[in-house]
Amino acid sequence: MNNISRRQFVKNVGIGMGIAATTPMWLNTLIAQNPDAVGTKMLQTNFGFTKEELNKLLLIALSKGGDFSELYFEYIKNNSVGMEEGLIKSSSEYISLGVGIRVIKDNNYGYAHTSDLTFDKIQDAALSAAAIAMDNNSKVKSINVNESKINHQYYDLSSPVVDIALKEKINLLQTTHDAALNFDSKIQKVNASLTDEMQYITIANSEGLLISDVRPQTRLVVSATAIDGDNRGTGRANIGGRVGYQFYTSKNDVVALGKKAADEALKLLEAKNAPAGEMTVVLDKNQSGVMIHEAVGHPFEADFIWKKTSTIHDKLGETIGSPLVNIYDTGFINDYRGSLNIDDEGYPCEKTMLMEKGKVVGFINDKLSAQALKHARNGHGRRQSYEHIPIPRMANTVLDKGNTPPEEIIESVKNGFYAISYQGGMVEGTGKFTFSVSFGYLIENGKLTTPLKNATLIGTNTIILKEIDMVGNDMAFFLGSCGKSGQSVPVTAGTPTLRIKKMTVGGIIS
Repeated sequence: MNNISRRQFVKNVGIGMGIAATTPMWLNTLIAQNPDAVGTKMLQTNFGFTKEELNKLLLIALSKGGDFSELYFEYIKNNSVGMEEGLIKSSSEYISLGVGIRVIKDNNYGYAHTSDLTFDKIQDAALSAAAIAMDNNSKVKSINVNESKINHQYYDLSSPVVDIALKEKINLLQTTHDAALNFDSKIQKVNASLTDEMQYITIANSEGLLISDVRPQTRLVVSATAIDGDNRGTGRANIGGRVGYQFYTSKNDVVALGKKAADEALKLLEAKNAPAGEMTVVLDKNQSGVMIHEAVGHPFEADFIWKKTSTIHDKLGETIGSPLVNIYDTGFINDYRGSLNIDDEGYPCEKTMLMEKGKVVGFINDKLSAQALKHARNGHGRRQSYEHIPIPRMANTVLDKGNTPPEEIIESVKNGFYAISYQGGMVEGTGKFTFSVSFGYLIENGKLTTPLKNATLIGTNTIILKEIDMVGNDMAFFLGSCGKSGQSVPVTAGTPTLRIKKMTVGGIIS
């Protein structure tokens, strides 16, 4: 292991939250030699274990009669810095290191994890996971893991933000912060934060897989609050993804980001409370992906289908939406927050069609749910960390664009509501949802007129899918973090401008 033992490795990097982030020497060496090939190079190190040791650990995990065993090694380096009132109010660095061991028996699993990367401790964890099977009669007599390479690269590893000096990150925040604060004298408060992470994983399983990935992740967020007497408005904006530092310095204008947040804050000062009632609703492209993700995406996750807790568990092949609705999920978009070269089971993350012309045509799955449903795998097994099991999760969920120019969609509405930015939402198992809209406009005679705030979109996903009657030829993506079963993972959701013919808007009854 490049002249450094496993025990030294664990000691050098530390374990858990709040430990100063120190990249191990062998990893620094590999990055310096060839940053684009780190994923392949890590196959030679396997977090300090030989292939023979991995084979032995996988066999131990199967020793009580399991059908499948898996090792998921992970090392994460994470940094964050926050600015408020022109001052750095927070800064943190931490690392996480460990391995998760999973054993599958039929459609059940056992799972254990350890942050001690020694053979004996991993063996103990493997035996704990193996308890899911109790016949003590392993059907597998030998395992031979073989190295596989990543066949495509959807991340920018050329200038990792995690390696940028703190001073440079502070300068970036200062520029964003000042652009918002100086936008108008009514902007009284600005917060800006930058988080960055580098994740290194190696996955080995009893089917012979041995594969690694190196995943960057970064996000720059700014919020601006405008004050006019007792009236307040707060606007927010963010950019990021699986990108490098040059994303912020050459490809995106952080000054424009600060101004965008400030501009929305000022508009909210003038906004009126939204009217209540049933009306035509137009969803703006920029943030409405959050509604597609929450209200439409989750019911297509195959564990909900398998357990029959999804409202569409029995709808495969049925038309439940407008013929204008085409929805897919994919990891194959360069640099996006939810993009994946491989999922957290080591399987390629495929582009998976969920709906075609309103018809349910597929679900996103992991190994266990695909096995239970007897469906082909499509690479959507994701986990928050080595401490968590993989479960079916979205990556980049997209409602595909149509043919109508967005201005024609707005012009088609005599009286309605135009939703722009959101504060949050809630979806029930029945498919009923509510989404809080922080900012939008009244549509009158085909024009955007009065700015509105404090609106709520209320509906049921299967009904709303049928009510989509115009789809724009534009597209934008929302950056988010998705929570499910106690786990959080980065995701992206895209949508064009959409018209929903009839929808309930919660607001002020006039």
